[in-house]
Amino acid sequence: MKEQTEKLRVDKWLWHARFYKTRSLASKACQARHIVLNGQSVSKASVMIVVGDRLQFFQGPHLRVVEVVGLGDRRGPAPEAQALYVDHSPPRMPKKETASDIRTAPIAERDAGAGRPTKAERRAIDRLRREDGGA
Repeated sequence: MKEQTEKLRVDKWLWHARFYKTRSLASKACQARHIVLNGQSVSKASVMIVVGDRLQFFQGPHLRVVEVVGLGDRRGPAPEAQALYVDHSPPRMPKKETASDIRTAPIAERDAGAGRPTKAERRAIDRLRREDGGA
């Protein structure tokens, strides 16, 4: 390893640890102040991190709290990336198995006379109009 591995840019480390798919996405997250380093919001991607630092950020709807235990040389395979940090994230909430699933949601039925007419109702209305001699 090089001397440079004592410190590493936060965007580069997040990319090495596979939290972000590209380094530019990690950089944008830093600039948007979505990354918290040791209790302080990071505003630049060029902020340097060292072993022992704590990072907090959201990955989707889940809060991630990780402690840096290594500074990688490259973006390697997943086991190598997972060796760069210790995860202190709170446990994830299980997904609710409710009627919010489209397959189990009840089918909406409309009351007669409410809303737009169905095709059959529209044809019946047209027949009535023709019989009355109306338009």
